[in-house]
Amino acid sequence: MMTGEVFGQMPDGAQVERFTIAGGGLTMHVLTYGAVVQDARLDGHEPPLVLGFEEFDHYLNHSPFFGAIAGRCANRIGGGSFEIDDQRFETDRNQIGKHTLHGGARGMGKRVWDVVHVGPDHITLEIEQRDGDMGFPGNLVTRVTYSCKVNCTFDIAVTAITDAPTLCNIAHHSYWSLDEINTLTEHHLQLDAPRYTVVDEDFIPTGRVRDVGGTRFDFRKTAPVLADDIIDHNLCLSDTKTDIRRVGCLSSVASNLSMEIWTTEPGIQVYDGYKLGVPVLGLEGRHYAAHAGIALEPQIWPDAVNHESFPDPVLRPGETYSQHTQFRFSKG
Repeated sequence: MMTGEVFGQMPDGAQVERFTIAGGGLTMHVLTYGAVVQDARLDGHEPPLVLGFEEFDHYLNHSPFFGAIAGRCANRIGGGSFEIDDQRFETDRNQIGKHTLHGGARGMGKRVWDVVHVGPDHITLEIEQRDGDMGFPGNLVTRVTYSCKVNCTFDIAVTAITDAPTLCNIAHHSYWSLDEINTLTEHHLQLDAPRYTVVDEDFIPTGRVRDVGGTRFDFRKTAPVLADDIIDHNLCLSDTKTDIRRVGCLSSVASNLSMEIWTTEPGIQVYDGYKLGVPVLGLEGRHYAAHAGIALEPQIWPDAVNHESFPDPVLRPGETYSQHTQFRFSKG
């Protein structure tokens, strides 16, 4: 098995490694911290495809989940509270002291993962979260495999098992940028999402689901990413998980580069990076200001456990959580 290079050290002394995988025209640098995709490159396209840092300390102090795996429950849990089988659980309220975001302050995107296997074009990482960790029930074991496949395809396969009923909703959280401009002004997006989940002032779903027609969220036909209104919302692709299918495409007019999105998931969180304002330099000395990149996060709808009509995010013993997502790049 290939060995990684030392990239940094956690405050408790745990070592963080970086591995390089490559194939099909792609090269990815992956950290054991948070299963982070630290850098991503496409042959024949000079700038990095993702936002990231050259120094590990910046991930600890300044990263808004750059390239990480968010979980065990990605996105938001309203009030940091939910019930499973008539038992109430209180989870870490790391969003403005009121709600749970991406599994809490020490969710899986903020922890060091174990390396299960690594080859020239793939890596499998695993993490175990104990019963009660961040308030969630059950011992959850999650595996993520990143692969660089033929035809410039970045493949993400996720599985998880538990020994008690728990929430399981995993999301990959790279911020994509397909040109050298350092803002999304030339980016366009198309998504096969006819509905979106309405949110309140804290971006917590209200339970209402509306048609995207005539709204900021209508990307059924290709439209500019940036508009007068910000976007940090879940767009509804389906009511349940499906076989992997094409759900949309991000493209840049400036670079003539496109990225198709394929996934099994029923929703995709679209965040245009409006809050970005990183005080340290990113890859290649880049400044990451507002709208420097876009997060496109296939997942189960946010706060689903608190809304009966949403897709079910509960994983039970004997079941296997599974997600398959691909980002497929092409030029011209």
